Amino acid sequence: MTMYGGRRTQAERDAMTVEIGYALVSAAFVAAVLFGVIAGPALLFELPGAVETLLLRGGLVLAPVVFLVRVATVLYRYRQESGQPSQPGRTNPDS
Repeated sequence: MTMYGGRRTQAERDAMTVEIGYALVSAAFVAAVLFGVIAGPALLFELPGAVETLLLRGGLVLAPVVFLVRVATVLYRYRQESGQPSQPGRTNPDS
């Protein structure tokens, strides 16, 4: 984005679109793996009723939380990297 506000260029809009897509896809993958790790044993093996219920509910509760945290951290990190230059006042990396 241009300094002090203004309109975003097409490249900046495209970069943000790619970053949002990456955040959503990677968050869905992490949430699915976590659900599989937690609830997988309950789905694969004969476990006592209380243990099976606990594992399934734990997976159902933790997977969306991890999804949201992953999306937020990826987008927050992207925002931090595309913000102000690391050394204000310098216009050229070689200066």
